[in-house]
Amino acid sequence: MTKDVIALTPRMPDLPTLLAGLYAGGPDLGVRTLADGAVVQLCAPGGRPLVSVEAPILVQVPGETARLLDHPVADGPVWWTEARASTAAAEAGRLAGSFAGRLATVLGGTVWPSEAATTDVVPITSDVSAVPAPATPAVDVLTDRAAVVMQDRPVVPLTSWLSDALRTAAEGELALQIVTPPTTRLTLPTRTALRGLPNRWVVQDPEHGFYDGLSGARLHWKDGAFTPTGAAAQSAPFIDTGDRQLLLTLRTRHPAEADLVLGRSLETAWQHLTGRPPAGWSTAEPVNLPWSTRQLTDLARSRAPRSTWLVAVGHPERPAVATLRVLRTPAGVEEDIALTLGYGAEEDVPLDAIETLAAELGSGYGLVSLLTSLRAARRDLTVPARLEPAPVPVAFTVVGDPPPTGPTPVRLGRALHYRLGDGSRAEEAWGRLRELLELRRRLRKP
Repeated sequence: MTKDVIALTPRMPDLPTLLAGLYAGGPDLGVRTLADGAVVQLCAPGGRPLVSVEAPILVQVPGETARLLDHPVADGPVWWTEARASTAAAEAGRLAGSFAGRLATVLGGTVWPSEAATTDVVPITSDVSAVPAPATPAVDVLTDRAAVVMQDRPVVPLTSWLSDALRTAAEGELALQIVTPPTTRLTLPTRTALRGLPNRWVVQDPEHGFYDGLSGARLHWKDGAFTPTGAAAQSAPFIDTGDRQLLLTLRTRHPAEADLVLGRSLETAWQHLTGRPPAGWSTAEPVNLPWSTRQLTDLARSRAPRSTWLVAVGHPERPAVATLRVLRTPAGVEEDIALTLGYGAEEDVPLDAIETLAAELGSGYGLVSLLTSLRAARRDLTVPARLEPAPVPVAFTVVGDPPPTGPTPVRLGRALHYRLGDGSRAEEAWGRLRELLELRRRLRKP
């Protein structure tokens, strides 16, 4: 597996410190930059990259490092400098560790994983001249069918590396396939990015071979991609620990006005359900910026009419993660939001707060629809390599006229609120939702 090594330092790595780190392979290795200097690569003679280093980012969101690395650090901001080792040379992992170790030695701080830290010079003896360079530093294997990324870390976040790989795969009409050990978990943004074929999470089990981490389907490498073998599923059985996740799928629509502020509906939902606004936001993980509706609005406006994708996280005491996509459409500016909150077996899920939240969102936030669901899944919101139960809908809120027949909604101003259940009867709740959606479809049909 490719080795990712991260230096976590209280001070920003300056140019002399970065150069000291890059000399971990000795003076014979070359250095080049990509993406307007955002990525620095340490290259073998001949130009084959061995280690790629992203520009340091200042993580200012409490608990974010521990969320992604299971790595406690002192309170306060920390500079996150990530080095990704190539699979082309056996020494590349140690080279990445020496780069990170040198940064931590000069600047203070720590290295993740701690056992990778060193300051040794790592001579390169492997012949990498015949190994083709990847199209992007995140991709380890590139075929005419798939871009394969290998990860060996406890949690796989949707980093800028991985976002770049996903973009490369999509532009080339390729599958993005992430290969991990069975102990690895995904963050919700990563799981969302892999949703839908041909993208796939490939688990490499030492005893049982390869299987799909989300469906359990057995896989093998065939014609340049991991594909199902047709054999029975391999995934470990689900064990209900009592943990629950509350999911809100929210859509809003606004006139494209100069004073429009985005993110307000997400902030309102967060505040309503947790008592606090989001802790931070970013365009990738780790989430590094303190929450600001004004800043995220400025970013979306600068990218318009292209869409903008963002991720937000909550404070450590209440696990919460949201993704937000801003779209410019003929009808205005739309926000597609997916907010998930985690609760332990002894904690009450605030289902009784959903109706008042729906009323508030329907009163002035451009609400189009809100689907609230409950599922049995981990409180920390990470996704393990096993089948998990599907979410069970508990409420649906929509703005518009009610169908002349069917369930009777609770009127919340302009919004219609339908109660679907308490999350305990999946078949019944899904039946009610399907009936309601079909009635609304008929209402819209000319």
